[in-house]
Amino acid sequence: MEASTRLPTLFIPHGGGPCFFMDPPPSHPHLWDATADYLRRIAASLPQRPKAILMISGHWETPNPTLNTAAQPGLLFDYYGFPEHTYRLTYPAPGAPWLAARVKGLLETAGMTVDTDDQRGWDHGVFIPMMLICPEADVPILQLSLQASLDPQAHLAMGRALAPLRDEGVLIIGSGMSFHNLRTFFAPTGGLEAEAFDGWLTRAVEHPARRDDDLIHWSSAPHARASHPREEHLVPIMVAAGAAEGEVGARTFKDHIFNKAISGFQFG
Repeated sequence: MEASTRLPTLFIPHGGGPCFFMDPPPSHPHLWDATADYLRRIAASLPQRPKAILMISGHWETPNPTLNTAAQPGLLFDYYGFPEHTYRLTYPAPGAPWLAARVKGLLETAGMTVDTDDQRGWDHGVFIPMMLICPEADVPILQLSLQASLDPQAHLAMGRALAPLRDEGVLIIGSGMSFHNLRTFFAPTGGLEAEAFDGWLTRAVEHPARRDDDLIHWSSAPHARASHPREEHLVPIMVAAGAAEGEVGARTFKDHIFNKAISGFQFG
């Protein structure tokens, strides 16, 4: 396949719960508008329409990499305290059990033990952003879990093993948040710390020669633990980066939510 049709890999912010499908707080009427617009523009930015999407969400962790092999996954409303209608959202995109065998083979060839799950539904790190990325719900989705160790090297290795998919029409998306500290998210303080970490993360993405090493040692970055007390929402970027090892990376989106920097990135 020509390089021009190779799909990039993405790390996207998936927002807070069902934020795009409910009224924003009156004090911030446009709180999530820029993020929603960014997600809606992704499809048009790609060099070709994906045959399928492989999605790694910050909301599914298992001991081994695990693939959701359901032909028509349901939805997990794994958010709490939101308006009643947000628990009736639908996203009837098909699963991709046919792709699971290919992904399993790639990971196993790289020495990994891979599990499957044909019962679990998609969590909100999958269906909420996909409702904006592909509202037609006509692109098959395969969800791959994080490893519960959250080890950066392991997830970079997962990405490297999955890289051939990019030449096979599969879009790899890491779905998380570049800032995810819920204790301080709504506080007026913490903006400078979030900005410093976001700047560090952007520089790490932009320099492929040292990117793996930077991401492996991410917790030594400025205000790393203030931005990610637990790193499950950051680790999906490791998979996206690993699948584009040595290739250019760039920040393709930035906004501020309650004065906290929130960014999206593209590799390749």
